[in-house]
Amino acid sequence: MSVQSPRCHALVPCAGSGARAGGVQPKQYQLVAGQPLVRHTLAALASVARLVRVLVVVAPGDDRLHELPAPLEVAPCGGATRAESVLNGLRHLRATGAADSDWVLVHDAARCLITPAQVDALIDACWQDAVGGLLALPLPDTLKMEDAQGRSAATVERAGKWLAQTPQMFRLGALHDALAAHAARGFAGITDEASAIEAAGLRPLLVCGSAHNVKVTYPEDFALAEAVLRHRTP
Repeated sequence: MSVQSPRCHALVPCAGSGARAGGVQPKQYQLVAGQPLVRHTLAALASVARLVRVLVVVAPGDDRLHELPAPLEVAPCGGATRAESVLNGLRHLRATGAADSDWVLVHDAARCLITPAQVDALIDACWQDAVGGLLALPLPDTLKMEDAQGRSAATVERAGKWLAQTPQMFRLGALHDALAAHAARGFAGITDEASAIEAAGLRPLLVCGSAHNVKVTYPEDFALAEAVLRHRTP
Protein backbone atom coordinates (compact mmCIF):
# COMPACT_ATOMS: atom_id res chain seq x y z
CA MET A 1 0.00 0.00 0.00
CA SER A 2 1.44 3.38 -1.01
CA VAL A 3 1.79 6.14 1.55
CA GLN A 4 -0.20 9.25 0.68
CA SER A 5 1.96 12.27 -0.06
CA PRO A 6 1.49 15.23 2.25
CA ARG A 7 -0.86 17.93 1.07
CA CYS A 8 -0.57 21.71 1.40
CA HIS A 9 -3.23 23.79 3.13
CA ALA A 10 -3.28 27.54 3.71
CA LEU A 11 -4.66 29.06 6.90
CA VAL A 12 -5.53 32.76 7.04
CA PRO A 13 -6.29 34.19 10.51
CA CYS A 14 -8.88 36.88 9.83
CA ALA A 15 -10.44 37.59 13.23
CA GLY A 16 -8.41 40.65 14.30
CA SER A 17 -9.70 44.18 14.79
CA GLY A 18 -6.77 45.94 13.05
CA ALA A 19 -6.97 48.91 15.43
CA ARG A 20 -3.72 50.51 14.21
CA ALA A 21 -5.16 50.89 10.70
CA GLY A 22 -7.50 53.58 12.01
CA GLY A 23 -10.66 52.49 10.19
CA VAL A 24 -14.21 52.02 11.42
CA GLN A 25 -14.08 48.31 10.59
CA PRO A 26 -11.35 45.67 10.76
CA LYS A 27 -8.59 46.49 8.29
CA GLN A 28 -8.98 43.22 6.42
CA TYR A 29 -12.41 44.41 5.26
CA GLN A 30 -11.45 47.96 4.30
CA LEU A 31 -11.63 48.60 0.56
CA VAL A 32 -8.41 48.51 -1.46
CA ALA A 33 -8.50 48.76 -5.25
CA GLY A 34 -12.26 48.30 -5.25
CA GLN A 35 -12.71 45.34 -2.91
CA PRO A 36 -12.04 44.31 0.69
CA LEU A 37 -8.31 43.93 1.37
CA VAL A 38 -8.59 40.27 2.35
CA ARG A 39 -10.18 39.42 -1.01
CA HIS A 40 -6.90 40.27 -2.74
CA THR A 41 -5.05 38.03 -0.28
CA LEU A 42 -7.42 35.13 -0.88
CA ALA A 43 -7.35 35.54 -4.66
CA ALA A 44 -3.56 35.14 -4.65
CA LEU A 45 -3.67 32.04 -2.45
CA ALA A 46 -6.51 30.49 -4.48
CA SER A 47 -4.29 30.75 -7.56
CA VAL A 48 -1.65 28.44 -6.07
CA ALA A 49 -2.44 25.02 -7.53
CA ARG A 50 -0.66 23.07 -4.78
CA LEU A 51 -2.88 24.51 -2.05
CA VAL A 52 -5.75 22.04 -1.73
CA ARG A 53 -7.58 24.20 0.85
CA VAL A 54 -7.46 27.82 1.94
CA LEU A 55 -9.10 28.09 5.35
CA VAL A 56 -10.09 31.57 6.50
CA VAL A 57 -10.52 31.76 10.28
CA VAL A 58 -12.98 34.51 11.19
CA ALA A 59 -14.54 35.62 14.46
CA PRO A 60 -17.74 33.85 15.52
CA GLY A 61 -20.70 35.67 13.98
CA ASP A 62 -18.65 37.31 11.23
CA ASP A 63 -20.56 36.73 7.99
CA ARG A 64 -18.74 39.19 5.73
CA LEU A 65 -17.08 36.39 3.78
CA HIS A 66 -19.71 34.11 2.31
CA GLU A 67 -20.16 31.89 -0.71
CA LEU A 68 -16.42 31.63 -1.29
CA PRO A 69 -15.49 29.35 -4.21
CA ALA A 70 -13.27 26.31 -3.69
CA PRO A 71 -10.56 25.96 -2.49
CA LEU A 72 -11.58 28.82 -0.17
CA GLU A 73 -13.60 28.07 2.95
CA VAL A 74 -14.51 29.89 6.16
CA ALA A 75 -14.39 28.64 9.74
CA PRO A 76 -15.93 30.92 12.44
CA CYS A 77 -13.52 29.77 15.15
CA GLY A 78 -11.33 32.83 15.57
CA GLY A 79 -9.91 33.55 19.01
CA ALA A 80 -8.88 36.57 21.05
CA THR A 81 -5.34 36.52 19.62
CA ARG A 82 -3.72 35.60 16.34
CA ALA A 83 -2.07 32.54 17.92
CA GLU A 84 -5.39 31.33 19.31
CA SER A 85 -7.05 31.78 15.91
CA VAL A 86 -4.28 29.79 14.23
CA LEU A 87 -4.48 27.01 16.81
CA ASN A 88 -8.26 26.83 16.44
CA GLY A 89 -7.85 26.74 12.66
CA LEU A 90 -5.38 23.89 12.90
CA ARG A 91 -7.85 21.97 15.03
CA HIS A 92 -10.55 22.60 12.43
CA LEU A 93 -8.28 21.29 9.67
CA ARG A 94 -7.56 18.17 11.74
CA ALA A 95 -11.26 17.62 12.40
CA THR A 96 -12.11 17.90 8.71
CA GLY A 97 -9.60 15.46 7.26
CA ALA A 98 -6.17 17.08 7.25
CA ALA A 99 -3.29 14.89 8.43
CA ASP A 100 -0.63 15.87 10.94
CA SER A 101 1.96 15.21 8.22
CA ASP A 102 0.33 17.75 5.88
CA TRP A 103 1.91 21.15 5.38
CA VAL A 104 0.08 24.28 6.54
CA LEU A 105 1.00 27.72 5.23
CA VAL A 106 -0.19 30.41 7.66
CA HIS A 107 -0.58 33.79 5.97
CA ASP A 108 -1.58 37.21 7.29
CA ALA A 109 -4.90 38.43 5.92
CA ALA A 110 -3.37 41.91 5.71
CA ARG A 111 -0.50 40.86 3.43
CA CYS A 112 -2.59 41.42 0.33
CA LEU A 113 0.38 41.92 -2.01
CA ILE A 114 1.58 38.32 -1.79
CA THR A 115 1.91 36.67 -5.20
CA PRO A 116 1.37 33.04 -6.21
CA ALA A 117 5.01 32.92 -7.33
CA GLN A 118 6.22 33.83 -3.83
CA VAL A 119 4.03 31.13 -2.28
CA ASP A 120 5.31 28.57 -4.78
CA ALA A 121 8.90 29.56 -3.96
CA LEU A 122 8.27 28.90 -0.26
CA ILE A 123 6.70 25.51 -1.00
CA ASP A 124 9.63 24.56 -3.25
CA ALA A 125 12.15 25.53 -0.57
CA CYS A 126 10.40 23.78 2.33
CA TRP A 127 8.88 20.68 0.73
CA GLN A 128 11.80 18.40 1.56
CA ASP A 129 12.87 20.27 4.72
CA ALA A 130 12.59 18.52 8.07
CA VAL A 131 11.24 21.63 9.84
CA GLY A 132 9.66 24.04 7.36
CA GLY A 133 10.24 27.75 7.08
CA LEU A 134 9.00 31.23 6.33
CA LEU A 135 9.34 34.05 3.86
CA ALA A 136 11.58 36.78 5.25
CA LEU A 137 13.84 39.64 4.16
CA PRO A 138 17.37 40.47 5.31
CA LEU A 139 17.19 43.65 7.39
CA PRO A 140 17.96 46.50 4.94
CA ASP A 141 18.12 49.46 7.32
CA THR A 142 20.23 50.53 10.26
CA LEU A 143 18.70 49.23 13.49
CA LYS A 144 18.66 51.42 16.63
CA MET A 145 18.27 50.62 20.32
CA GLU A 146 15.98 53.01 22.21
CA ASP A 147 16.63 54.23 25.76
CA ALA A 148 14.06 55.11 28.43
CA GLN A 149 13.82 58.70 27.14
CA GLY A 150 13.01 57.65 23.59
CA ARG A 151 16.51 58.47 22.31
CA SER A 152 18.84 56.34 20.23
CA ALA A 153 21.20 54.65 22.65
CA ALA A 154 23.06 52.29 20.33
CA THR A 155 23.27 50.95 16.80
CA VAL A 156 22.57 47.23 16.55
CA GLU A 157 24.55 45.10 14.12
CA ARG A 158 22.14 44.16 11.34
CA ALA A 159 24.13 41.29 9.80
CA GLY A 160 22.21 38.03 10.13
CA LYS A 161 18.93 39.74 11.05
CA TRP A 162 15.78 39.22 9.01
CA LEU A 163 12.29 40.70 8.87
CA ALA A 164 9.76 37.88 9.18
CA GLN A 165 6.94 37.73 6.65
CA THR A 166 4.25 35.21 5.80
CA PRO A 167 3.36 32.61 4.65
CA GLN A 168 5.06 30.48 7.30
CA MET A 169 5.02 26.79 6.38
CA PHE A 170 5.13 23.95 8.90
CA ARG A 171 3.72 20.45 9.38
CA LEU A 172 0.23 20.59 10.84
CA GLY A 173 1.00 18.33 13.80
CA ALA A 174 4.26 20.04 14.72
CA LEU A 175 2.74 23.52 14.54
CA HIS A 176 -0.34 22.46 16.50
CA ASP A 177 1.78 21.01 19.31
CA ALA A 178 4.17 23.99 19.33
CA LEU A 179 1.28 26.46 19.74
CA ALA A 180 -0.71 24.31 22.16
CA ALA A 181 2.31 24.22 24.51
CA HIS A 182 1.84 27.96 25.12
CA ALA A 183 -1.96 28.19 25.20
CA ALA A 184 -2.26 27.98 28.99
CA ARG A 185 0.03 31.03 29.32
CA GLY A 186 -1.91 33.08 26.80
CA PHE A 187 0.72 32.46 24.11
CA ALA A 188 3.14 34.81 25.88
CA GLY A 189 6.20 35.44 23.73
CA ILE A 190 4.67 33.83 20.64
CA THR A 191 4.60 36.51 17.94
CA ASP A 192 4.30 34.26 14.89
CA GLU A 193 4.27 30.59 13.97
CA ALA A 194 8.05 30.46 13.58
CA SER A 195 8.54 31.70 17.14
CA ALA A 196 6.43 28.78 18.42
CA ILE A 197 8.48 26.33 16.36
CA GLU A 198 11.71 27.93 17.65
CA ALA A 199 10.47 27.60 21.23
CA ALA A 200 10.06 23.87 20.55
CA GLY A 201 13.79 23.69 19.82
CA LEU A 202 13.60 23.70 16.02
CA ARG A 203 15.15 26.07 13.49
CA PRO A 204 12.90 27.17 10.61
CA LEU A 205 14.34 27.82 7.17
CA LEU A 206 14.54 31.48 6.07
CA VAL A 207 13.35 31.87 2.47
CA CYS A 208 13.94 35.23 0.83
CA GLY A 209 10.65 37.01 0.20
CA SER A 210 9.81 40.36 -1.39
CA ALA A 211 9.85 43.95 -0.19
CA HIS A 212 6.35 44.24 -1.68
CA ASN A 213 5.01 41.57 0.68
CA VAL A 214 4.20 44.17 3.34
CA LYS A 215 1.65 43.80 6.10
CA VAL A 216 -0.91 46.59 5.79
CA THR A 217 -0.92 48.03 9.31
CA TYR A 218 -1.10 51.83 9.31
CA PRO A 219 -3.39 54.20 7.35
CA GLU A 220 -0.62 55.17 4.91
CA ASP A 221 -0.06 51.50 4.02
CA PHE A 222 -3.40 51.38 2.23
CA ALA A 223 -2.24 53.89 -0.40
CA LEU A 224 0.85 51.79 -1.10
CA ALA A 225 -1.19 48.59 -1.41
CA GLU A 226 -3.68 50.31 -3.71
CA ALA A 227 -0.93 51.61 -5.98
CA VAL A 228 0.76 48.22 -6.29
CA LEU A 229 -2.49 46.35 -6.92
CA ARG A 230 -3.65 48.82 -9.57
CA HIS A 231 -0.26 48.61 -11.25
CA ARG A 232 -0.62 44.81 -11.44
CA THR A 233 -4.08 44.99 -13.01
CA PRO A 234 -3.83 44.50 -16.80
